[in-house]
Parts: sequence; C-alpha cells; structure tokens
Amino acid sequence: MMDTHKTSGKTGTPQRRRSAALAAASLLAAVALVWAGSQHMVGAQPTPKAAGPAPAASPAPRLSGLPDFTVLVDEVGPSVVNIRTVERVQRDPDATGPDEEMWELFRRFGIPLPPGALPRGPQRPEREPERRQRGVGSGFVFSADGYIMTNAHVVDGAEEVVVTLPDKREFKARVVGFDRRTDVALVKIDATGLKPVRIGDVERLRVGEWVMAIGSPFGLDNTVTAGIVSAKQRETGDFLPFIQTDVAINPGNSGGPLINMRGEVVGINSQIYSRSGGFMGISFAIPIDEAVRVADQLKAYGKVTRGRIGVAIEPVDKDLAESLGLPRPGGALVRGVEDGSPAAKAGIEPGDIILRFDDKPIEKSADLPRVVGNTKPGTRASVELWRRGTTKTVTLTVGAFEDEVASAAAEEPKAAKPGPLGLTVRELTAAERRELKVSGGVRVADVAGPAAAAGVRPGDVIVGLGNQAIAGVREFERAVADWPKGRPVSLLIRRGDWAQWVLVRP
Repeated sequence: MMDTHKTSGKTGTPQRRRSAALAAASLLAAVALVWAGSQHMVGAQPTPKAAGPAPAASPAPRLSGLPDFTVLVDEVGPSVVNIRTVERVQRDPDATGPDEEMWELFRRFGIPLPPGALPRGPQRPEREPERRQRGVGSGFVFSADGYIMTNAHVVDGAEEVVVTLPDKREFKARVVGFDRRTDVALVKIDATGLKPVRIGDVERLRVGEWVMAIGSPFGLDNTVTAGIVSAKQRETGDFLPFIQTDVAINPGNSGGPLINMRGEVVGINSQIYSRSGGFMGISFAIPIDEAVRVADQLKAYGKVTRGRIGVAIEPVDKDLAESLGLPRPGGALVRGVEDGSPAAKAGIEPGDIILRFDDKPIEKSADLPRVVGNTKPGTRASVELWRRGTTKTVTLTVGAFEDEVASAAAEEPKAAKPGPLGLTVRELTAAERRELKVSGGVRVADVAGPAAAAGVRPGDVIVGLGNQAIAGVREFERAVADWPKGRPVSLLIRRGDWAQWVLVRP
C-alpha cells in the first residue's frame, strides 16, 4: 500500500503552513505589545502619533516640607534678652486700705485699737514710696559691648530697668534714649563679649515668607513662635510702615526680634491688633532698617532729630484726582500750612498737592512725613507741587521737630491722681497739641487696673469719653465722676495717626 503522508522539504501542507503563519503572527503581535508596555513603564519615548498634542508634564511640587527652626533658635536665642522694669509708686495718703477700714470698724463699735493701728488725722505718718514691677518685655543684643534694642513703650516711665541674659545673668540697664514716634529704645548694660544679632535686609523680605519671633510673652522667657509675613508697608504709625505677620505675639513679646529663615533680624515686634487684649492672628513689627536708623541717632545724641516743613496733609483719592486733573491718584493734599513754617516761607498753599520731595516720589500721603522726617534739618530741598492743573517746583529749608521730651520737661505738665479706671493723666503740652493737631485731650502718664486690661497704654491721648469731648484733665475727671457707676466707659484714644474706641469695664 502506498503511504499517503509523504515527506518533503516543506513543512506540511499549504493549510498547515497557513495555520502556522497565523500563529506566528499572533505571537509576534503579543510580544510587540508586551515590549511596548515595558518600554512605557521604564520611561522610553513612544513613537509619536500622527495627530494630537502630546500630554503636558505635571509640574514639580513647589513646597517640599515645613521649615525647621531649631538651627535658628540655637543661633539667635543667645542674643535675645528679657527686660523687667520697676517703678516707685507713692501711695495715696487719702486712700482707705484694709488697716483704715479695720480701724473705722473698731471705732464705730467702741473697741480699743489693736497694736500697730494707724492714727487718724494729721498725726498719720507719711508712707514711703513702694517699688513694684511695672512690666515685662523683650529685647536683643545690638552690639557686643552691651547695647540692647527694645521698644520705647517697654522702658518709657520706668525708674529701673533690669536686663536678664539667656544665661540668667542680670544687669541694671541705663536707658540711652527712646523715640515714642517709632517706638524704638536703646539701653546699655555693663557687659562685654555679648553675641549681637545679624541685621537683615527688609527689601528682600517677601510676603508669604516664614519668620520667627523669640521673646518673653507673659514673662515666659525664651519663647519661640513662628508664622509668615502677611503684608509689608502696613500703615499703622506716624513715621513707620509696619511689617504685618501672623506670628503669635502677646504682652511681653514687645521689643523682641522678628527673624527670617537666614537667621537675620528683620523687625522689632511692637504691636498687635486685638479686640480682647490677646493675640488674634495679626501682629506688627518695626522694620529693622528704620529701627537701626533711630538707634544710631539715640546712641550718638540720646535723641532723634527729624525734619519738618509745617503742613497738614490728607490722602488724594480717585475722585479728587479726577476733579483736579491729576493723571492718577497720588501725592499728599496740603490741608493747612502753619504760619512762619518752612512750607509757608516757600509759598506752599492749602490745596496744593505735593508730588515729590527732594527728588523722592510721594506715592501716598503717608510717604511725606517719613521722607521729610528722615531729612536732616537745615537741608535745602525741592518740592514738586500740583497747583491748578500744572506742576510747580519750590525750594525750602527743612526745619526741625521740637524734642518732645525736652518740651514736656520745660512745661512741666502735672499728672492727676489715679482714678477709678486706673488711669493717671496729664495735660497736653503746646508742642504735643501742635504735633497731634488737636485742641484738647489728656495724655496717659500711667495705666493700671481696668484701663490696662482694656489695652490703654502710657502715651495714649484721650480725646473723648462717651459722647463728650475732653479738653483737659479737669474735664476728664469730671466726666469720669459723672459716669454711671458700674457701666463700661468708652474712651476715644489717639495713638499715632490712628484713633480708636476702647471699652473700659470698671
């Protein structure tokens, strides 16, 4: 029989060859698919498609983690100090303390006086002044030979200032000088070899940048808090645009340093915005470049000399700019000119808008006091004005601000006795009235009790109580006496350029 399955050089029949070819093609397609997937997984570039844009790459994350402040604390911590102030208080001889109340009780019921009871009337002995702690603040080493920077309101009015270093050494400090307008003070201790802070560049400081504070809130030494810069050039003071942060600042932090992530001091913690007296997420620091400028003058002369030209100003808004033909809002509108002042002698008139001072642009009205204040008295300066639709340039000689400490000492304003609100007030001097542009009011010389709890500070000016304007000490005392007992007292207070209502609860 003939075998029908013959062998040849070809592998099988045509049908079998077609089946084998299909199987091989399928295997190759599978291998190619697996290879392409593996290439995509390892990051190889696939062959671009004929049409359609390539997908955009995901951006790299901008933040890699939270900052670590430990190195900064180790670096700056040894330069931060605690400042404790002490004052002597003369007790009111007419006050009725526990001894007098007990004596009166014995007298009414005919009980013999106990040993050591105080006599009544003119025989009663004078009481010696008491020493009491006035407050606690912070500061930092400005130079290795013992100069310390802090806030003016920390040391203003103190009879004794004690500086405690981080190594617990204590020194009695001498107040070299302070400047209320910028709230900067310089004190000196007899120490050498101290570690001064490094001064930073405020111009490089950016909104959103991490910053750190070290201080003594509520007397708790070497307390570290951190946050970010919330805003710059915040207008809250006479001569300074403040740095706004959300760093936790509380009573006792005043005068401490604000530190950037390079370990440099960029500000002095000075104020908070608060409706409760405690931290509410907004704090303000004095820019360190302005503070150093003040400290250098305090070190050299014991006071700060500022220029003045004798004008009252207000902002220029959009409507006013359009009505006067200004291309855009800007400059400082002259509301009034003081008789005999440098501005009056130069021919500046009410209604003029000051656009430039000594080649420095005045973008907003708050710029003018700072630019003029930083100009040395006696300097010849050009002033560019906008008057009746055209620009005009005049030249004047910058005058000098009166030294407010010397003025106050010369006029010797007398302070009233502490009242039920815990306020000791005095009359405003003529120089202070001119500076504040007010016709009346009283300056707070000392504060304690309910007023201190409400946030009133020494140096504040009270211009109103309730709906009544305060002309002087007599009117203030009468208004307090007539106020219904037990009711909260609303005080209208001037602090720098800002006015605010403060509610004092007796």
